[in-house]
Amino acid sequence: MRTNITGQFGHLYEPFKALLIYKNAEKNNTYVEAFDIAQDGKPVNAHPLTIQESMALAKALDTSEDLQASFLDPVGLLPKNVLYINRGRNAFALWQTPAQKVRLLFKEGLSIPNGGAWVPPMIWKASRGTLSVYALNSNEPAAINTPLCQAPYFNIYGDGKVCLGTVTIRIPRDCGLEEFMRLWEIYFFNSFFSHTLGNSPVKGNIVQLWQKLVNTDTPFPLEKLTPIKLTIKDLLK
Repeated sequence: MRTNITGQFGHLYEPFKALLIYKNAEKNNTYVEAFDIAQDGKPVNAHPLTIQESMALAKALDTSEDLQASFLDPVGLLPKNVLYINRGRNAFALWQTPAQKVRLLFKEGLSIPNGGAWVPPMIWKASRGTLSVYALNSNEPAAINTPLCQAPYFNIYGDGKVCLGTVTIRIPRDCGLEEFMRLWEIYFFNSFFSHTLGNSPVKGNIVQLWQKLVNTDTPFPLEKLTPIKLTIKDLLK
């Protein structure tokens, strides 16, 4: 199932090039003329299609192995927590999870016990080999301009990308959407958190925060989240 999400794009996709293809019926060959698109939307600067433009066009039209296989195809209806799917060369999915209680694992040197704890609402962006995670300060469904916060965990860079370390990621080439999301959530929460990458991802001491939360029923304190200069729209790239 494919969902029409063009209403969410805003000015993200704008015309920048037009092609006009001529065909010589007698010699059965073709000639391609390219036009740039002016700010008013009119084609300008007609010129023969260059080699660089041809290569860019071939890349855009490429049907990757991910697309030929059923990678990221949902089993049935599109899950309600899925925000975006890119089925191109660098295929990825974007989804949301609510505040929930999960089991967390920590390296011994952190002096944080392993155990169950409540985590905040999250945004996940994953390809076959990379994962980025973010936190939300509300359980409301995310919208195109929803602001993001740093995910309050160890092993995460400031831009949200997760340092996978020695974790072996095995995502099948024909992995369906639901299984893809399930596997990434398992990989993330079943790996050991060990160290911060840069500044603390929360307001205050992250070690003390998780020491207070693990093995309790205390909801994650959303006021401890650190806002970042990203929105959902910034992740659609």
